[in-house]
Amino acid sequence: MALPLPPGLTPPEVAFLCEMELVTVIPRQRLEGLDLLGGPIPALQPPYRTPLPFWLALLLKRQRRANILPPPWLSVPSLTQILCLEQESPVFSPPPPMPLNSTTSPPFVLTATADASSQGLPYHWLELGEMLLDAAADDVPEGDSVRRLMRDLREVRMAKMREGVKVLEGGREVRVVGVGGMEVAEGRAFIGGVVDGLRKIGASKELSRKEREAEERENGIGAADDDEDDDMEM
Repeated sequence: MALPLPPGLTPPEVAFLCEMELVTVIPRQRLEGLDLLGGPIPALQPPYRTPLPFWLALLLKRQRRANILPPPWLSVPSLTQILCLEQESPVFSPPPPMPLNSTTSPPFVLTATADASSQGLPYHWLELGEMLLDAAADDVPEGDSVRRLMRDLREVRMAKMREGVKVLEGGREVRVVGVGGMEVAEGRAFIGGVVDGLRKIGASKELSRKEREAEERENGIGAADDDEDDDMEM
């Protein structure tokens, strides 16, 4: 018997989707083009830059056949600026601006290539940055500082998500504009647990109210109040 699947995407599934993102590589040797399900891959000729799926770029990096150019937002100046915005504002920093005349929407725009915007964190910022630092740390300038900034950003943004859950007690929604895919996957269990707990508390309060009203009717409290109202009218 198959176990029921959890709602939404799990963190490993989000990381798998992140590997479909296009990144920019600089090949170190000539390679023939490939025909893949996602589309044809052009031939690699050093030292010309070529966009490749992230999973293929990681494979070529491990084989020492190519170097990966980090996206502009994965740099110390950009991450420092975004971290300051996160610390100064109670809401999440805005995502990168959409390209002009674009026919696609996030997370399907090119946000991980060398020509991507440096303003804002894209949808797959967390998982892409971690995988790139693990597999190609030598390709990321000031890798240690970048890793530290990403850790600080993750802590600040997760604190905002936990703080935003408090508004659920008032029946309002949680604003998640600018939240990344991995952040949603990691916070879904926590937010879902809070929602279930609030739902149970609300149901318990409603049941207690109905039982109290029924007990008052049985004791004649409601009838006595009606008689007093009639006497006042006369």
